Amino acid sequence: MLIRAASSGSAFASPRAGTPERMSAASLRSGARPAVRRMAARPWPRAAMAGFAGVAGALGLAPWGAWWLTLPAILLLLVLRRHDATRGGAFLTGWAFAAGWFGLGLSWIVEPFFVDAARDGWMAPFAVVLLCGGLALFWGAVFALAHRRSAALLVALWVAAEMARGVVFTGFPWAMPGHVFIGTPVAQLAALGGAPLLTLITLGLPAVALSIGRSLWLAVPALACAGAWVMLDPGPAPAPSPDAPLVRLVQPNAVQSLKWDPDWAPVFHDRLMSLTAEGPVPDLVVWPETALPWLLDQSEAALAEGVAAARGAPLALGIQRREAARYYNSAIVVDGKGRIASLYDKTHLVPFGEYIPFGEAAARFGIHGLAASEGGGYTPGPGLHPVAVPGIGLALPLICYEGIFAREINAAAAIGALRPRLMLLMTNDAWFGTLSGPYQHFAQARLRAIEQRMPMARVANTGVSGMIDAQGRVTAQIGLDETGALDAALPPRGAAPAYARWGDGPMISALLLLGLAAMRRNLLDRGRVGA
Repeated sequence: MLIRAASSGSAFASPRAGTPERMSAASLRSGARPAVRRMAARPWPRAAMAGFAGVAGALGLAPWGAWWLTLPAILLLLVLRRHDATRGGAFLTGWAFAAGWFGLGLSWIVEPFFVDAARDGWMAPFAVVLLCGGLALFWGAVFALAHRRSAALLVALWVAAEMARGVVFTGFPWAMPGHVFIGTPVAQLAALGGAPLLTLITLGLPAVALSIGRSLWLAVPALACAGAWVMLDPGPAPAPSPDAPLVRLVQPNAVQSLKWDPDWAPVFHDRLMSLTAEGPVPDLVVWPETALPWLLDQSEAALAEGVAAARGAPLALGIQRREAARYYNSAIVVDGKGRIASLYDKTHLVPFGEYIPFGEAAARFGIHGLAASEGGGYTPGPGLHPVAVPGIGLALPLICYEGIFAREINAAAAIGALRPRLMLLMTNDAWFGTLSGPYQHFAQARLRAIEQRMPMARVANTGVSGMIDAQGRVTAQIGLDETGALDAALPPRGAAPAYARWGDGPMISALLLLGLAAMRRNLLDRGRVGA
């Protein structure tokens, strides 16, 4: 139930074979092919074509969702790599495709720097170039290593590089190729192998199509995707159980540039309270990340007001807290009597956002964490862990960025009696702008729900907020830049799937086998050529 929401007749004969028109068209096509080949044979024109393909491929990501452009874009890239004469040329082709992919897919990365443009705006161009160009090094290295090797080895190395990208330098598993299938039935396979399996499918389909030959290559991705649609489609979400807990998701829509303004803080605070107090009493109320503009030890009155507005329901919210000289980005659960029942400190902090390496030294040069008020930023907590929510059971709290790290969620979402009833994600996506960042972040939340077969209640300051069931279906949602509260029934939790039980282990083994088989095939082919 949405309590309140408001949003900021002639015909033409075709020429017969042999006519001048037909011959002219045929000659144009035959003349164009050598020209394209000549372009593909030169490193920089080939890189430009690869970059264009990367931009087209990234349109498969949210919010565009054009996965059907991603597959032919990768196919074009695989054709282009056949013209790489040197390992350096292969690196350039792979890097250019990745630069185009990340340049569009991560274009939202400039948004945080313009919240306080006077202080941080100068860093925006460097962030785009360094981040996109740096991430592209992973793909460039893959293409260099797989130079003059089979497409199977290339795909195995590419998927492995994407898995490494989620770990190296604290990790950034955003805009993975497999993410283009989020929101489609193919995404259900993430319950078996997570985003790496989806990435293997995304890269493998064009590679298989290319290896079959010219006559059938178009049919392979189409038939594979059509079969997956039929077999994997979970259908619409069922009606909620009458006794399902009712969770109120509160989206205050506090504009980031005004969120900490002393004149606006009471406005956003009153908005939280009124949205919490309206309508029937839920079983749980959830506020977003840093919902209150004060530290925990300064928020006694505000929390008491929130407890009163919740009318006995437990209240989960994000809040900053201080312990001695350390600051934490935290989440707390307050019971119906105003007592803090659970506390969680965010563990996986955003580099250059919530902390700056060597922060105090960097502060002397005017470099600060975008989301932190201190030079050194926040202190990480001891690790992800479930917390108790009165009347609901165990919940796995996730604060913003932590929702993109499937491996860490796997480690925290225990199997058996300690398996959480739901994931509880509190975030402030106002930093991400309004074009693509918030939608991509929300899409990854859907993927986490599938991987764990566990519902997720996701509350974002400015959106997108929603309830996601164990199949990744959105059962209730408040849109971007809307102010409102939504009562959503908590969907049932499913049994722990293969990915939740075994994580990336099976995928790593599969990639090793695929890589070894491809290397053996390459050696055999070389032996036949030498004979």
